[in-house]
Amino acid sequence: ALGESFHDWLRRRVGALPTVPDGVAFPESSGQVRELLDAAQANNWMVIPFAGGTSVAGHLDCPQSTRPVLSINLTRMNRLLHLDKLSQLATFGAGTAGPLVEAQLRAQGYTLGHFPQSFEYSTVGGWVVTRSSGQQSLRYGRIEQMFAGGRVETPVGTLNIPTFPASSAGPDLREMVLGSEGRFGVLTEVIVRVTPLPEHESFHAIFLPSWDAAEAGVRELVQMKLPLSMLRVSNAVETYTNLAMAGHPKQIALLESYLSMRGCSQGKCLLTLGTTGDKRTSAHALKIARQVLAKKGAVYCGKGMGAKWAENRFKGPYLRNALWENGYSADTIETAVDWPQVKNCMQAMENAARETFAAYGEKCHAFTHLSHLYPQGSSIYSTFVWATAAGGFTPNFERWQNYKAAVSAAIAAHGGTVSHQHGVGRDHAANMPLEKGALGMSALAALCRHFDPQRIMNPGKLLLDSLADETWVS
Repeated sequence: ALGESFHDWLRRRVGALPTVPDGVAFPESSGQVRELLDAAQANNWMVIPFAGGTSVAGHLDCPQSTRPVLSINLTRMNRLLHLDKLSQLATFGAGTAGPLVEAQLRAQGYTLGHFPQSFEYSTVGGWVVTRSSGQQSLRYGRIEQMFAGGRVETPVGTLNIPTFPASSAGPDLREMVLGSEGRFGVLTEVIVRVTPLPEHESFHAIFLPSWDAAEAGVRELVQMKLPLSMLRVSNAVETYTNLAMAGHPKQIALLESYLSMRGCSQGKCLLTLGTTGDKRTSAHALKIARQVLAKKGAVYCGKGMGAKWAENRFKGPYLRNALWENGYSADTIETAVDWPQVKNCMQAMENAARETFAAYGEKCHAFTHLSHLYPQGSSIYSTFVWATAAGGFTPNFERWQNYKAAVSAAIAAHGGTVSHQHGVGRDHAANMPLEKGALGMSALAALCRHFDPQRIMNPGKLLLDSLADETWVS
């Protein structure tokens, strides 16, 4: 019943319990999921698929309804079912969490290479149905490039999606499953494209003198299609924040002095660059990248800070607890835009949050990074920290709603997507018509009716189509 969105987390912290499912099932096979959906159809139960519980967009919210609600927990479907080494295809139970995916593949000499920040708990099935993106998507691709096929148990039957190297046989059914968020059925088996373990991997810290220099540098690198595995550029405020939180004040002071002498002082931006693959190709890619960035005033600072980033790459979400204990709340919002809008959209998102909290007489510490880059544009991932209000759930929930609406409006005004990597859920569903249009929304609704005529699957997510007997408790 709870994910990891701000309102989920706030409920835990203040003890404001949500509506919860009437029952939880733990199937261990696709056949058992089939039986559960048949029972749900026969008895008019609503169904919410659950696995890692890492949703930050309200995918798991439970409505108050006259109908029973069943949570189908897929975490026992957590095994590597088949590995085709010739085709480099691996079949997993959809409830397999990131560490189990990698452990089972690495034992065979392979990797999926999908490392979202939620990696420790999120699952391969959840990645598919929310269109997840991993930290090294520049090399391995987003989950849609990895997803080769699988099995979906829908209320009206089983949908098997076979694997092909390529096909021109009409629309690709995989696209219907990607981002479907449990509305059409339960994804039970996932076939993904895997890669042999790389010979080499390293991460490097590079500072650039300004945001404009950093953005121009990474844009040039990604449009060159240089074989890097990661480009992550922090704006000046995030760079300052990261250095301030790094500890080791003497070493950081020496670094600041050195960077200042090299022309990277006020307004500098940190770029973390990853190379993955064979040693020769990785070394060449790093050499070319350094040459390109040097023309933008970059200062290369080696692998030490990059290694520290890799060591802590999944720890960011845990800072929320420490902030709360010190009187602060934190949240993130992300999008993606074409290159001409990146800077303006980033600034508009941060300003919208600051202005919202200023109306409450509070400051908001806002900072941003780009971590998924494309020749066409980039993701924008912003973090917001503000003082927790007195009074428990209601005033804090109100502030979160208002700031999120303001930032979402700024995103829409700059042509940004509703979500680049978190998905839609309930939190972003109201903004979907802005992106898909009336005809697109009616097409999605038609798919829901086709696979789920009784509307039992994860109601109120992706589409704002709650039934008359449902209410939602904020």
